[in-house]
Amino acid sequence: MRKHFFTTLAFTALSFLATAVPAQQPPASQAPAANRGKPEDTEVWEPVPKIVTPGVPTSGPPPSDAVILFDGNNLDQWVSVKDKSPAKWKVASGVITVDKSTGNIETKRSFKNYQLHLEYLIPENIKGEAQARGNSGLFLASTGPGDAGYELQILDSYNNKTYVNGQAGSVYKQYPPLVNACRKPGEWQSYDVVWTAPTFNADGSVKTPAYVTAFHNGVLIQDRVELKGETVYIGKPEYKAYSSSAPIKLQAHGDPSPPISFRNIWVREL
Repeated sequence: MRKHFFTTLAFTALSFLATAVPAQQPPASQAPAANRGKPEDTEVWEPVPKIVTPGVPTSGPPPSDAVILFDGNNLDQWVSVKDKSPAKWKVASGVITVDKSTGNIETKRSFKNYQLHLEYLIPENIKGEAQARGNSGLFLASTGPGDAGYELQILDSYNNKTYVNGQAGSVYKQYPPLVNACRKPGEWQSYDVVWTAPTFNADGSVKTPAYVTAFHNGVLIQDRVELKGETVYIGKPEYKAYSSSAPIKLQAHGDPSPPISFRNIWVREL
């Protein structure tokens, strides 16, 4: 009788565990992210790029052969990333202001290799710290929904500490900027970028990698760096084959700080 009781008890306990353990597993949709690790695994904090005070800002008319992506009047060259409807960010007084509630926007046109100029403004009254302070991103090639693609980070990195491969001017989670050339919040800043798109073989393998050269407020911050793949928040970068050209994307980051603004955006196809 005593032996039968413990046998029954053990069988009942095992039956409970057999049904309880699967219920504790993450949903199938979350499993891949869990397997890639944590965001902190790919954060780099040292060495910290030295601070360089940029010279006189360069903001003038675009070259004669440039494709104008924003001239201060409207968002006719842009669409919403999530459904390709007309972009709904706010345009007033010659600038675009991010509307975080409507998500990322990208260009209607696709580009392969190009030179890009873009100016952005971190609000003077910006609040928050680290990644929650003026966060946005310039995606040099948008390869899918959300944040899929290759990102040059936009952030208020003026007296704002964060991981260096996530500060302003970084190729996100891959290359910190050579120096920190940020201006104060409330002052217009510029990116000038040369993008060389990756190419792929017929089987989807990488034929040639992507390269980025970038200037922040006229100061070199990325010197033809070879990208390791698409920029990702969690896990290691990897290449995913896409057609020879892709839209340019601007990020509506979900951090709680006031939205940033853009102006004078143009591109020259190379």
